[in-house]
Amino acid sequence: MAARQPLRVLCLAGFRQSERGFREKTGALRKALRGRAELVCLGGPHAVPDATGPVGAGPDGGPCLLEEQPRGWWFSDQDANIFNALEEPTVCRGLDEALETVAQALNKLGPFDGLLGFSQGAALAALVCALGQEGDPRFPLPRFIILVSGFCPRGLGLKESILQSPLSLPSLHVFGDTDRVIPSQESMQLASRFPGAITLTHSGGHFIPAAAPQRQAYLKFLDQFAE
Repeated sequence: MAARQPLRVLCLAGFRQSERGFREKTGALRKALRGRAELVCLGGPHAVPDATGPVGAGPDGGPCLLEEQPRGWWFSDQDANIFNALEEPTVCRGLDEALETVAQALNKLGPFDGLLGFSQGAALAALVCALGQEGDPRFPLPRFIILVSGFCPRGLGLKESILQSPLSLPSLHVFGDTDRVIPSQESMQLASRFPGAITLTHSGGHFIPAAAPQRQAYLKFLDQFAE
């Protein structure tokens, strides 16, 4: 019997994470899924040059490597390179470039079986799927989606777009009970848009968990897509 091929998953980083930093932060998950899934990490198109606060102090996104420029998918201020997931913004500056970055990755690095997003990357992954379901040819619907510390994106009708109709694809939603960046109720609201959503909670905060209990949940979810 031929060995089954690992599932390929495009992973969208959080705000203020470098691509290399995100690869490191998914290292434990990568190890846990070895042989089952190949994780291809993608960072945002926009540099965040004013990320001078303490590591991990940003409004969205975990620690980043100091030697590599942190990046983001879009900003919630017209002039400052900042993002706040919980406030209604007047703009979503740079979102078009973010969508184009994902579209190019899907086209050039694909095909992918699934999407994984963390924090701002999770909000973007959900939006990509909503656009794909509405018929945007740039975003063919994946077989599944995994959203870690996700939330419904706000501004420019984005939340309404996500809430407009159920997103009909298998989903796993992972969030921490003590997440101070993206409160669990935000992640639960996003999960409610996916019929049959599977939720995986942990006692920690704003990170991608990959300890033994979570590992089993990831593997159980992914095994249904193995060929």
